[in-house]
Amino acid sequence: MGFFMPTKVLYGKDIVLRNRELFQSLGETFLIITGKSSRKNGSLDDVLDVLERKHVYIYDETPENPPMEVVEEISERFEDVDIVIGLGGGSPMDTAKAVAVLIENKHLKPEDLYDKSKYQSAKPIICIPTTAGTGSEVTQYSVLTVNGRKRGFSHECVFPKISFIDYKYTLTLNESLTLSTALDALSHAIEGFLSTKATPFSDMLAIESVKIIKEYLPRLMSDLANEFYRERMMFASTLAGMVIAQTGTTIAHALGYSLTTDKGVKHGLATAIFLPYELKIAKKHGCQKANIIIDMFDGSMYEFYRLLNVRLDTLITDDDIYSWASIVINASHLSVTPGKYDLETIVEAYKEVRERFC
Repeated sequence: MGFFMPTKVLYGKDIVLRNRELFQSLGETFLIITGKSSRKNGSLDDVLDVLERKHVYIYDETPENPPMEVVEEISERFEDVDIVIGLGGGSPMDTAKAVAVLIENKHLKPEDLYDKSKYQSAKPIICIPTTAGTGSEVTQYSVLTVNGRKRGFSHECVFPKISFIDYKYTLTLNESLTLSTALDALSHAIEGFLSTKATPFSDMLAIESVKIIKEYLPRLMSDLANEFYRERMMFASTLAGMVIAQTGTTIAHALGYSLTTDKGVKHGLATAIFLPYELKIAKKHGCQKANIIIDMFDGSMYEFYRLLNVRLDTLITDDDIYSWASIVINASHLSVTPGKYDLETIVEAYKEVRERFC
């Protein structure tokens, strides 16, 4: 077994402001890829503060589930930069990773991101998460939208050089985003624990992440301004990101992608609602780890979700289900998921989610 995560993690309140000299030493020209929320949560002001007297470009129009076209646009507009900073949730950070590759390798076409044999390096990447969920700040993954479908690529060169992790940027998150991003972290931890790529190293991080989320997410949802609860969720999210950097994700992610692209369901919510079904199938096929997770949730995750008022405000038709199942059956996630999944099993997963959450 092994454990590889070359990202330097700096964690704590005001961690950006307390590392002014480090930022100043990184380069002269910076590209910040972010969204509009970074102006509201104070993160952009902090970064601009520590980059005083540097040349700074800002792209602040990153959409949710960024399409390949946005990556191409940014990489063509901003060619001469030393450092690419991903500031925000998973979308800005994943976009920053893709842009860093294309700026460094000007001969590449955007679709070449998915052929890791065509490149070996990227511009140095700094990640600063402002949500507690994606874990992208400590992974080698970037998920983009290609031809209307979510599609991830991975390469060791897009591990961030440094990640600055400060829970205070999550204090302005509303109830919906707080829940969906936390459920994303929970999915990472549980899927990474179940994955056939899991190791004792990753399992230790996964179990700790699940424990924290189980204990503190319901409390946070009742007290969104509580800084201690916010910090706990940010810590759990970071641990879960470290887990999937080793293991990747499993079928719950593959199942959830179509709900996001076709129905607009937030990624974390769209993924997490499939965890109970994945656990059921894993248990059925003798996976003892499934029992460990089920026991942590007192026998059923559905009661935990009821406590959090997890539901889908969307219509799912039989046509939707069969269309999505035909995509999932070919997903690479199945090869690392415990249990056996055929088309009928995948259809059943969607129908169970429709019955439970719609």
